[in-house]
Amino acid sequence: MAIVVLVGTLDTKGEEYGWLRDRLLRSGVEVVLIDAGVIGEPRERPDITREMVAEAAGADLGPLREQGDRGAAVTTMARGAAETVLRLYAENRLHGVLAIGGSGGTSIATSAMRALPLGVPKLMVSSMASGDVSPYVGSADITMMYSVVDIAGINTVSAPILANAVDAIAAMAKSFATTSRAVRPADLRAGGRPLVAATMAGVTTPGVDAARERLTQLGYEVLVFHTSGSGGRTLESLSEQGLFAGVLDLTLSELADDLVGGILTAGPDRLRAAGRSGIPQVVSLGALDMVKFGPLDTLPERFRGRQVHVHNPSITVIRTTAAECAELGRSVAEKLRAATGPTAVCLPRRGLSTLGGPGGPYHDPHADSALFTALRDGLRGSATELLEFDTHINDPAFGRAASEELHRMITAHRAGASEDRGA
Repeated sequence: MAIVVLVGTLDTKGEEYGWLRDRLLRSGVEVVLIDAGVIGEPRERPDITREMVAEAAGADLGPLREQGDRGAAVTTMARGAAETVLRLYAENRLHGVLAIGGSGGTSIATSAMRALPLGVPKLMVSSMASGDVSPYVGSADITMMYSVVDIAGINTVSAPILANAVDAIAAMAKSFATTSRAVRPADLRAGGRPLVAATMAGVTTPGVDAARERLTQLGYEVLVFHTSGSGGRTLESLSEQGLFAGVLDLTLSELADDLVGGILTAGPDRLRAAGRSGIPQVVSLGALDMVKFGPLDTLPERFRGRQVHVHNPSITVIRTTAAECAELGRSVAEKLRAATGPTAVCLPRRGLSTLGGPGGPYHDPHADSALFTALRDGLRGSATELLEFDTHINDPAFGRAASEELHRMITAHRAGASEDRGA
């Protein structure tokens, strides 16, 4: 029978977790209830106590409570919850995880969820889910459901939402119990076709699609990451785990957001992991001609005089200036100079996005030239190869050429590694 694990703070959400457990049992699944609370006494009887969770984190609950440091307590219990669910998963006593909560409960439960392999059902019902959930989701396949009202009792609004969550996790767990669709890093490394990571945004889709098609023809399995902030962070994380034979990083829009203050930044370490890991990488400058913000009415006042384009009702973009482009060129060059593996830059001189080609609203040869010049200057004398193309980034010929360059680098890199092992 499928088993759903509930991870909660039973001192504040005991009534609600009891309701969830009863409804899950009626749905035909078994339930393991974990108490990760610290402050008050549990209001529902758990299957795994808070003392056991603290012990899993290498801590003693008594001193942890006496310290009165809520932040430290949440961190410790999150670590213990992660160790606990991993143990349950290894024992085949976990086929899905469900949790509810506000900021503290969401932090603890999603820490546990992130420890589990991809493919294991994970559902978080949270009052935080209508905001930025990237700290909770990270690079995991966590489903976030907005609770609408705070998790404070079962009422006419919360009951149907929580019932939907129960039905969803019960169905997912039952299916997972029979198919076991978990994806572990070791499974990916041991797969039949070598994995290549590629980056894409809506404005670079045609070029990346052409690249993906060519890489598939060359025998690779291509995993495409959307440069939405979380996509870039996931790419960096998986690159550090050594999952990829190569990285085709054609879309760097997250760097522009990080520099200028857009909403889809992947942080300052974007474009470093593949280089640190020695993975062959081919990089381009896709979508560095724009910075992404939310709906038009949320655009910060200081950008109102810029060249604004409404990409869709949820995303507004502004054109990067020549000064910003020059700084981006220097930043890309600095990061690539530090790479320890084979690295090349493919530079499309006729445009970096669907908006930036000749005749497009973001066609700005002066700004593009500042980007290209700074990149060339920054790479001069480095081991990074610079390949220039008199095409647009979305020209299929460009995508194919970038893919073939990456294939050449991967082949040479593997041949060199084989020679090293033979010696």
